[in-house]
Amino acid sequence: MMQAGSAKATVRIVIADDHQLFREGVKRILNMEEDLDVVGECGNGIQVLELCNQLRPDIVLMDINMPVENGVVATEKLREFFPEVKVIVLSIHDDESYVFETLRKGASGYLLKDMEPESLISAIRSVVAGHAYIHPKVTGKLINQLRRMTYLDEVNEAADGATMKEANVKYVHTNNSPLTRREAEVLRLMAEGKSNRAIGEHLFISEKTVKNHVSSILQKMEVDDRTQAVIIAIKNGWVTL
Repeated sequence: MMQAGSAKATVRIVIADDHQLFREGVKRILNMEEDLDVVGECGNGIQVLELCNQLRPDIVLMDINMPVENGVVATEKLREFFPEVKVIVLSIHDDESYVFETLRKGASGYLLKDMEPESLISAIRSVVAGHAYIHPKVTGKLINQLRRMTYLDEVNEAADGATMKEANVKYVHTNNSPLTRREAEVLRLMAEGKSNRAIGEHLFISEKTVKNHVSSILQKMEVDDRTQAVIIAIKNGWVTL
């Protein structure tokens, strides 16, 4: 831990990423700093747990998409077994759902892989000092997601004991629905006739993420296309138009 007026203590870092060239690049950048030392590296979520047990690092730079066990699961386990080790997710994904999930599992930071080396170094030092760090590119999306969640909570409260028509909003009921809250949001926008791209823009998520949600909705509702899904949702009262 760095303290004012004293020499900087060395921060021990493990890099968990399945791309060796990326690991080598990050390692070279970090080891140029006197107070940062990459003590280990690995390519999957199981190996990072083994390394933490052996090396007891201060920081783990964790990728999300790794074989054997992904970074989200590994983060949760790492925080359970080694709570003193802080996790910074280093990912290509700027979708706020990834940010929420990894932070919920215990990560102290979320960075994008295209960030400048100086920003990565600053983020590591900030997390070591006890702060959280989220890449500026995803901060805005995170705030918008929080606003949407707050709005939905207010809508639920306003509609309690009243029909959704009386609340004057379109809403997807979750009672007796197999869908998650995000899938319910996607289904409501599908009922409005929005394309995947339009849904993504409305929810601030990627078009690929929307496609994944649509596929999950169709599978859970056991239908073959979006039209059937919307019809069933309306009949079951999951969508109020």
